Amino acid sequence: MKILICDDDSALVSMIRFKLSRENLGEIIKAADGREARKLIEQERPDLIVTDVHMPFHTGLEIIAYVRQELRLQTPIIILSAEGLEETVLQAFNLGANDFLSKPFSPAELAIRVRRLLQKL
Repeated sequence: MKILICDDDSALVSMIRFKLSRENLGEIIKAADGREARKLIEQERPDLIVTDVHMPFHTGLEIIAYVRQELRLQTPIIILSAEGLEETVLQAFNLGANDFLSKPFSPAELAIRVRRLLQKL
């Protein structure tokens, strides 16, 4: 399995990468911004995407729309956001997100959610 982590917070990406790797959930690839995320989604076709809402160039919401509407992929997507506003959460789910976690979050909880989505593939 291949998991794409999209976030401009390099410390957070390292923590997520460490936890998911330790749980043997698959190969972890990372993108520091939305432009890089779109490129990696096209090239690598990850099995699961974890993305922050707020990123440079393309937001997490734009990433969901890109995956669902332009590429027409059903790749599971987990959204991370420090902004737990109901409007943002609803917009993410309406665009096709599979799950949502508010920052700060437990790395163990993220790993459980990732595992659950990967088991459905």
